[in-house]
Amino acid sequence: MTAPFPYKLRLPVFCAPMFLVSGPELVIAACKAGVAGAFPTPNTRTTEELDAWMDEIARALNPDDAPWVTNLITHSTNPRLADDLKLVAQHRPPIVITALGSPKPVMETVKGYGGLVFADVVNLKLARKAAEAGVDGMACISAGAGGHTGHLTPFAFISAVREFFDGYITVGGGISDGAGIAGAIAAGADFVYMGTRFLPTVESRAQEGYKRMVLDANADDLIVSAAVTGTPASWLKPSLAAAGYDVENPGGPTKRDYSGDNAKKWRDIWAAGQGVGRSRAIEPVAAVVAELEREYRAAIARFCNKTDAGA
Repeated sequence: MTAPFPYKLRLPVFCAPMFLVSGPELVIAACKAGVAGAFPTPNTRTTEELDAWMDEIARALNPDDAPWVTNLITHSTNPRLADDLKLVAQHRPPIVITALGSPKPVMETVKGYGGLVFADVVNLKLARKAAEAGVDGMACISAGAGGHTGHLTPFAFISAVREFFDGYITVGGGISDGAGIAGAIAAGADFVYMGTRFLPTVESRAQEGYKRMVLDANADDLIVSAAVTGTPASWLKPSLAAAGYDVENPGGPTKRDYSGDNAKKWRDIWAAGQGVGRSRAIEPVAAVVAELEREYRAAIARFCNKTDAGA
């Protein structure tokens, strides 16, 4: 059985770490609104900038706020991992999520100060390895997720991981409203990983054109391709076309490179998940969370009414 979560949340939601989108403003706003706020360390150009970001976030939050989360790329191509990990030890984010590599490099550091380690996984093989490494939780990236995506449906992923893992499960993949949150929790997840819904917010660092494209798009405007980063990811077709890619045939995988310097390559190629079309306007994170909560409570009430009626 999953242990009680040691941090306060208004909703069982993680505002997912989004490349070139999540900054201190988005993380702080999410935590203040009652959902966990996360950012990937490659969003900072230097370790000095990362130090400043972590300090800003830690100073802005208090014990009644939701926990903040650091996302570390543990792939061998990340040259900053050791230096970033030193800053993690210094600033002690409550939760660290590893991605694109084994969680083992961060376990001793994060566990040492009492933090939780989650592993970002896209298939069952990686999920089993993460469980064997002793992680506290997993971020199960499913089909429909924006950015680097998985191929399993959220329900199938949750069910399969629950067969061998009793830690925290966060699931992401096309979930963009309160009913989706309720459905994921009912299916056995502890939390929902939600990125696209928070992308066109006031506090997001996405370019104005990016936000507008997300507002105007729907799921038919997406394509999954490894041509940009070397890993299958869900991209907005109009941004690929604008960057000169053949939208119907973007090409084969490129060489994997998760260093901050490579960010320029896809700065104007924009990712999104199948939750596109749910956002109606550029609005503050607090407004998004309030709407998600209303939808979540309504979904729970609807479910209870169904079960009470014997449906």
